[in-house]
Amino acid sequence: MPLPRRAATPAPAALLPGLAAAPPPPALADPARRALALTVHRRLCEEYGCPIAYFQSLSPLDELVSSLLSHRTRNRDSHRAYESLRAGFADWAAVRDAPVEAVERAIAGVTWPEAKAPALQRVLRTITERRGALDLSHLAALPEAEAAAWLAALPGVGPKTVAAVLSFSTLRRRALPVDSHHHRVAQRLGLIPPACAVGPSHALLLALLPEEWDAQQVYDDHQVMMRHGQRCCFFRNPACARCVLLDLCPTGRARTGAAPAG
Repeated sequence: MPLPRRAATPAPAALLPGLAAAPPPPALADPARRALALTVHRRLCEEYGCPIAYFQSLSPLDELVSSLLSHRTRNRDSHRAYESLRAGFADWAAVRDAPVEAVERAIAGVTWPEAKAPALQRVLRTITERRGALDLSHLAALPEAEAAAWLAALPGVGPKTVAAVLSFSTLRRRALPVDSHHHRVAQRLGLIPPACAVGPSHALLLALLPEEWDAQQVYDDHQVMMRHGQRCCFFRNPACARCVLLDLCPTGRARTGAAPAG
């Protein structure tokens, strides 16, 4: 079964002035998809080992900056850009107030630095206006839905960035980031519709997970789905023959002629 070619994409609207991500559609999770999501989670946890340690412990503000830099950028390059900002400026207030050209030079290694530099400064200015200081520690005292809504109201901050701040930072909240690898695996498995974009998929995929799961279990789900996309379910030429999900995956079965799960 042929796989689509990856198309080159311009800087997304979320990085441009005044345009925030559209709200996700209602999360509709039927019992069959819930059951599939649980089976997938169990198998991938066996494959990659759960629980998975959190990969960093940044403050919510630090994680927000890191996440904004990481969009459509390799982890290594976004990390270098983050460290470049930390080394080149005294603090985030200095980044906020610097000439935009200086910020763009500091993050030159990321994708779309010309869009991300002014976008980052807009976010930092908005936080200062709303909070009186560059500080997001108040999010720890808010219920998850309120904390998510507060972050989503920042200019250009979409569902992935919201979930990353809530999950990856020291807040350690129950949120599900969805990157391109996670999204690809979910689409091929039929957990989300084929035309579902990454943004709306956050709500749909989180709705498939048990409400009683804690933050670590939800984080594990993201991690194993992402790792499977990186190590087996490649964008081009996925390794379907050795995939532990082959009998569950309509895309893989169509490519290999494998039988569905009994």
